[in-house]
Amino acid sequence: MTGILDKPLALPNGATVKNRIAKAAMTEGLADEYNRATIRHATIYRRWAEGGAGLLLTGNVMVDKRYLERPGNVVIDGEQDDEQLAALRVWASAARDAGADIWMQLSHAGRQSPKIVATEPVAPSAVELGLPGGQFAKPRALLSEEIENVIARFVNAASVAKQTGFTGVQIHAAHGYLISEFLNPLVNQRTDEWGGSLENRARLLMRVIEAVRANVGSGYPISVKLNSSDFQKGGFGPEDSLRVAQWLNDAGVDLLEISGGSYEQPAMMDIEGMEARYEETKGASTRAREAYFLTYAEEIRKVAKMPLMVTGGFRSRVGMEEAITSGACDVCGIARPLCVDPAVPHKLISGEVDVVPSWEKMLRIGPGMFGPGSGIDLIKALNGFGVMAFFYKNIFLLADGLDTKEKMAVLPAFISHQISEAKAAKTLKR
Repeated sequence: MTGILDKPLALPNGATVKNRIAKAAMTEGLADEYNRATIRHATIYRRWAEGGAGLLLTGNVMVDKRYLERPGNVVIDGEQDDEQLAALRVWASAARDAGADIWMQLSHAGRQSPKIVATEPVAPSAVELGLPGGQFAKPRALLSEEIENVIARFVNAASVAKQTGFTGVQIHAAHGYLISEFLNPLVNQRTDEWGGSLENRARLLMRVIEAVRANVGSGYPISVKLNSSDFQKGGFGPEDSLRVAQWLNDAGVDLLEISGGSYEQPAMMDIEGMEARYEETKGASTRAREAYFLTYAEEIRKVAKMPLMVTGGFRSRVGMEEAITSGACDVCGIARPLCVDPAVPHKLISGEVDVVPSWEKMLRIGPGMFGPGSGIDLIKALNGFGVMAFFYKNIFLLADGLDTKEKMAVLPAFISHQISEAKAAKTLKR
């Protein structure tokens, strides 16, 4: 008998997703020195599609080659050469041929573009990231005409996605990247039409959606990834998220994905930032539930008319089934578990497993590893980036057709990852 996780989902535009488990977006770092897609993208997405997820969301595909999230990003910037178009078609068809929808996530890194690729990143205002280690330079504020150019870049990338066989696109407006920065009053201190009131701060997001929809047409799926909260006092909070979700009802959005956090407050990884996480919920804390953002999604569900996807923390079949049957969400997003076992969706849907291991909880770095005087901020940062390095390494193994590793020494993985990222940055063809 078909369970709720295996039930198809009809989208507002008439398209259908075959089941309720999605592979959420994760940065792959698999592009070549020209930031083009490679055969490794096709390999890993075929494996993820064969693993049973009905919907695959790609990692950050950047719309501006000057401001990357990391060196190995795929970039769609301006007119694409035949080699890039061919590689994108192979990537998309690898997922489709294995039975999954594949939506390209479109993003601009904003001030979260590291120094190794952007010595002067851009943001709504010249507000520097509050992180130790000096990996990110102070950004400069975008000019009004540059903001208009950002919108055009999202449209161009969406057009290429449709042209090359991706079955939808997602606009990344979460996790502290550029559109999320515009929404956040701590970062967006502008006094023009792009700053101040929430309506002004949401203008970039709404304009991007409007322009992309006009380009791709009414029958092509558009998703938005939105923070439920930035979890910073004075930042983009739950009430702001509710209002934006209401505005999205009339914007032609087919699926709204709820997440949260940023590099400064990495709630999406269930890791504490430099400051204590600021919670505004009246009910149970997100930490008291399996899915980090389900409490927020339940509130958004009251105002949002489009289907909802929640990503972050789902590890059990029962937890996913309850989230969907309760109406809190329509799709459950899984990310990090798929780096270790791409067949997790099939195993959950079939009942082969009830709970997926939380590998990241076994990978914490302790103060003793650095000796007396180790700064707690440094340890927090290393925990976040060290755990990420574990999953990056496994993504590379999957992309090379190899077996993954369930255990890894985090500090060596982090150091190795930093070295490889620096090398990749040096080989980039600008």
